[in-house]
Amino acid sequence: MGAVAVAAQDEGGMTMGVIPAHLVPRERLAGRTGPGGAGPVVVTETMHERKKVMVMNADAFVMLPGGAGTLDEVFEILTWRQLGLHDKPIVVVNAGGYWDPFLALLDRVVADGFADASLLGFITVVPDAHTALDALATSLAAR
Repeated sequence: MGAVAVAAQDEGGMTMGVIPAHLVPRERLAGRTGPGGAGPVVVTETMHERKKVMVMNADAFVMLPGGAGTLDEVFEILTWRQLGLHDKPIVVVNAGGYWDPFLALLDRVVADGFADASLLGFITVVPDAHTALDALATSLAAR
């Protein structure tokens, strides 16, 4: 995620880092100044608190190809959306079909009756980062 933050800063975007205390020694948090400037870094006590801080400060969520941590976060974001705890856009960047199995799983969850079909409407699937930016602009302008 550091590379994403640096790229956003290079394009004039502001960023905010959120990291649990137990990961601070493992991560490089060196200050960076780019055209957009480095944003604040918030250190939380737990991973769960980290997710709460991110949700409270985010305008939208973008799911890039990733691993278990990405899945953990997106399932929590989807669950909170399903429960009405937020109504923020969720964009899935399905680069090269990376998230096809994830999307098939969501279809299966709905088909088997474990979630309402509205779950599928909470996400916007796009093929690349450029299209994700367009989807975010459209979603955020409609709010």
